[in-house]
Amino acid sequence: MMTLIRNAHIVTATQTFCGSMLTRNGIIIDLGEGAGAVIGTGIRAAQVGNVPVEDWGGDYLLPGLVELHTDNLEKHLMPRPKVNWPTLPAIMAHDAQIASAGITTVLDAISVGDIDSDSMRNDTLYACTQGLRHAANAGILRADHFLHMRLELAEEHLLDMFSPYLHDDRLRLVSLMDHTPGQRQWTDLAHYRTYVSGKRGWSEDKVEYMLERLLVRQQTYAASNRQSVVASCRSLARPVPLATHDDTTVAHVTEGVDDGVSISEFPTTLAAAHAAREQRLGIIMGAPNMVRGGSHSGNVSAAQLARADLLDVLSSDYVPASLLHAAFLLQEQGFSLPKAIATVSRNPAQMVGLQDRGEIATGLRADFVRVRLSQGIPVVLGVWKEGQRIA
Repeated sequence: MMTLIRNAHIVTATQTFCGSMLTRNGIIIDLGEGAGAVIGTGIRAAQVGNVPVEDWGGDYLLPGLVELHTDNLEKHLMPRPKVNWPTLPAIMAHDAQIASAGITTVLDAISVGDIDSDSMRNDTLYACTQGLRHAANAGILRADHFLHMRLELAEEHLLDMFSPYLHDDRLRLVSLMDHTPGQRQWTDLAHYRTYVSGKRGWSEDKVEYMLERLLVRQQTYAASNRQSVVASCRSLARPVPLATHDDTTVAHVTEGVDDGVSISEFPTTLAAAHAAREQRLGIIMGAPNMVRGGSHSGNVSAAQLARADLLDVLSSDYVPASLLHAAFLLQEQGFSLPKAIATVSRNPAQMVGLQDRGEIATGLRADFVRVRLSQGIPVVLGVWKEGQRIA
């Protein structure tokens, strides 16, 4: 099946131009420049004479977005504290929200372990991952879903919980996390108290109890768990990228490099981001941070890192719609539009070894998004994966 799109503002990895794109059987086979162009070089007009033509009227044609770290599925699985929603309906609602945001490939960030003993995350781990597999096998998902296993290093039973996924063919990223209060993301305990009181509904007494308990857990399990996880990931025949999380100091980055990580997720300080760049780590920052103008935890802003050219990838984190919005906002920080869009498409795809997608280029998958600006905000009008419309 062939489709021709004309009169679109096409954003490739290096340029933006008004022109046309031809796809066949889910692959981009040609591009042409010029508002009136039927097709580019290499394809004769006669060969596309009977092909369906869509005139996009100058709307943007962007690559399908690639998301490496979203907690959005958890919000559907647990829509309220201690409320466990049926797994398949939660997955389908999450998938629909992802697709409507222009995301055609997503790494669902699945928590393995938690700092809160009352959390239901551990109870939903197996059902969630099995539910994702069932939905994919049944052909009812819109986006492509892979696994990003978020390992809470202070979790007592972490190794037993993670081991079933070590050889899972969906596993594309493993992040090493330690949310113990008093360090990394939660260096400022005042921000921590505000967050857990608001999101988790903890009383002051529970906050004090948890502060003491979590420190003991970290001292008991975190170091040995980290050592075992790193060794296991290094032993895999198929390389799975490792990421550090919430690096705050140069020492945090150095520790990650020694462990073989290739990604620094959400560095919390400018010093940590500079250290990550010096070590040639990919740097991921939160799109909500960019849209809101700062971190909800009081850490370094994504905009500040962008201005210093210390930002490679944006992640929607907890708001899927923030991904595209934040990419366009990067232009205010000095990014060209192709460079900005690459942070939500080409860069994340390459970061986890997905070489067949992530940009508008001949020979790659026809994953693309139709976007129009309204009051300066990008609005998704349509989403296609492998040439088939999914939203």
